[in-house]
Amino acid sequence: MKTITSRHNPIVGRFRSAADEPDPSGAQLLLDGVHLVRDAFESGLAFEVIAIASSRLKSDSEEGRLATMLDSEGLDVVETSDEVFAALSPVKTPSGIAAIASRRPIDAAALSSANNAFLLVVADVQEPGNVGAVLRAAEAGGVTGAFICGSSAHPFSWKAIRGSMGSALRLPIVAGLSIDAALECLARAGVRVVAAIPRGGEDPDTVEWRGKVALLLGGEGSGLDMGVLTQCETTVSIPMSPRVESLNIATAAAVLVYAARRART
Repeated sequence: MKTITSRHNPIVGRFRSAADEPDPSGAQLLLDGVHLVRDAFESGLAFEVIAIASSRLKSDSEEGRLATMLDSEGLDVVETSDEVFAALSPVKTPSGIAAIASRRPIDAAALSSANNAFLLVVADVQEPGNVGAVLRAAEAGGVTGAFICGSSAHPFSWKAIRGSMGSALRLPIVAGLSIDAALECLARAGVRVVAAIPRGGEDPDTVEWRGKVALLLGGEGSGLDMGVLTQCETTVSIPMSPRVESLNIATAAAVLVYAARRART
């Protein structure tokens, strides 16, 4: 196992670049923490490099055991001093293990054409943690894939991946399309789109969720504009007390995804 003791090592630069500028295509991922690194390995992702802090490697830690196992699998694992690891880690309190991995791009048309397509479309959700939490709810509820559109936060930034608790590594995700392009793709594949709005839509339990369907969620502030809504088959609203204006986007996603799941089973 190679050892790195300098902050100027090119590997440190690769980690910093991955943190500062996430790969627009989502082909390269920065993973921080033992659970995400393990999830990536178990999901069959390829690794470019894995870094482990010396203090974790030399102690009986979960991070050290995982790094040793990955090294025995022939992966490129490097040991760093704790100071160097702090320099390459994107978080304020370094976890002790981090990695750069890669994933294959997802074809939007193929994702939409699946016979059992139950998709999530996220438009203009700008907080990475919210994007990650929505993806976590989507995977838990049986969604088969997601489109992250418009000005939404990058679903493969390290913050969004952490917020997803690994769901972004397993769920097929298409990123970078405009909302109009995503809706056109869904229309060509015969996917019905149900748009979530704060008030005035159908009750979640009366919507027809069976068949090829996509749930569309708008951003934290302005939501979905009328031009987008006119392209959707129907709208849905979560029943709420009149004094409550709206729900957190991840909470709303979970409520609606599970309403759809009940109807689809």
